[in-house]
Amino acid sequence: MDLKQLRYFHEIVRLGSFTKAAEILHVAQPAISVAIRKLEAELELQLFQRHDRKVSLTAEGERLWLHTQRILQAVDDAHLEMQELKGLSKGEVRVGIPGMMGSYYFPPVLMAFRHRYPHISLQVIEGGTWQLQQMLETAQLDLAVIVQDFLPATLEARVIVREEMRVVVGREHPLAQQAAVSIEDFFKEELVLFRNGYFHRKIVDRLAATVGIEPVIGFETNLIPLIKSIIKQGFGISTLLAMALENDPELVDLPFTEPVWLDLCIAWRRDGYLSRANQAFVDFLLEKPEPSALRVN
Repeated sequence: MDLKQLRYFHEIVRLGSFTKAAEILHVAQPAISVAIRKLEAELELQLFQRHDRKVSLTAEGERLWLHTQRILQAVDDAHLEMQELKGLSKGEVRVGIPGMMGSYYFPPVLMAFRHRYPHISLQVIEGGTWQLQQMLETAQLDLAVIVQDFLPATLEARVIVREEMRVVVGREHPLAQQAAVSIEDFFKEELVLFRNGYFHRKIVDRLAATVGIEPVIGFETNLIPLIKSIIKQGFGISTLLAMALENDPELVDLPFTEPVWLDLCIAWRRDGYLSRANQAFVDFLLEKPEPSALRVN
């Protein structure tokens, strides 16, 4: 069993086709077929079920797939580290950021980072917490912003900012006159929430579970301007990070009676290699510069 066979196997599984794998790898399809037959003969196991032009993994193939992902990622990490030791690597950071953070916290941070490190390219992916975690664990991302409460053992992380979840209501809403809102009163209202998979929604679902109430959801959307517009029109209330609540005379934001705080982290694979570019990005986030220091003239 060698790396070439494993890379062929990896691409066939990923693409679901010998033909597509051959095209991506720029190898003749017969060569890939021969390599896989040799691998199966060496292991004395059948790895694929072949159905006309489609292929699927056998139970034995599923087990090899788990090992293959780890092996190839370790090889790629080793290759990257060796390149960096020789100064041959091009700096790149692939980071996943939830929408609310991407809209309100990260724009000046990203611009300031690029100002300091103009040679490092940034690839920013927006997504929900669950999606970003999966992309991080499968090496589609180098770094991702995740709520500390939902951090799995496979990832390592550092807290970069602590933010409060605030109840957001329209100026004319009865709750606007209160100093704080209880969880029970919050769930008596029709809610405007992010879709499943986003940390905003996971926090709300967790709060609902603590009081045994099923949320009444009037709207589901990940568009923060739309959420605010719906609230202003009186069709529901929501909860958003304090950073997302600028001075808006038509909105009122209030704390929960028992304030809800979130520790937002920058995370990476615990068993992965953190490149120099990614380490520079993590270090930059942990500096916690003053807002004025993030302005690029």
